[in-house]
This record gives sequence, structure tokens and C-alpha cells, in this order.
Amino acid sequence: MENLFETNVDFSADERFWASCCHLSAFAFFFLPFIGHILAPVVIWMLKRRESSFIDRQGKEALSFQMSVTIYAIPCLFLVIFVVGYVLLLMLFVFWVISMIVAAIKANDGIHYHYPLTIHFF
Repeated sequence: MENLFETNVDFSADERFWASCCHLSAFAFFFLPFIGHILAPVVIWMLKRRESSFIDRQGKEALSFQMSVTIYAIPCLFLVIFVVGYVLLLMLFVFWVISMIVAAIKANDGIHYHYPLTIHFF
């Protein structure tokens, strides 16, 4: 099994920067609700994936996480009718923000980060 926190100092500062941007770009959700958190990582990943395997891998991870969170939010939205959905959405939001910040920090350190509870689509 692959080491989940494998450090590789061979990644350039540029590679680490763009890998971090893949994770942090999902905050575009606040500017483009409903699609920004997926669209922004896709754009960065598509533009930079051929430059580095690290950027490619972290871009796929960021995109899979954003798609997973979207899938998890759908039942929470339906449960808003029963009030429990508000609590679940708040918990999901806090998990989303903390996970992206941790992933960006790890990517900036050159560590291959894997989000918890992520459905891997790529």
C-alpha cells in the first residue's frame, strides 16, 4: 500500500504552488454558487496537468473531493425539511473548509494528500 503522507522534495515550488491552487480554487464556490467549487479546480487541473505528475495527481484528488462533497450535500438538502439537514450541512461545510486547507498545506509541502471520505472518480 502506498504511503499516504509520502514526502517528495523533488517537486519544484511552481509544482507545489499549482497543486495547492487546485485545492484552494474550490473556494470559488462563494463567487459561483453550485458550480464554482468544481469548475475552478477543473480549469486549473486541465491547464497544468501535463506539466507535472504531482499537479495531475493533486488536481484529480481535489476534483474527486469536490464531486464527493456535492454528492454528500444532496441528501442533506432534502433533510432540511426535517431540520436535521441544517446541522448536517453545517458539519459538511466545516469538514469541506478544513479538508481543503489541510490539503493545500500538504500539497505546498510536497506531500501527496488524500482527502478522507472521498469517492475517487479518476
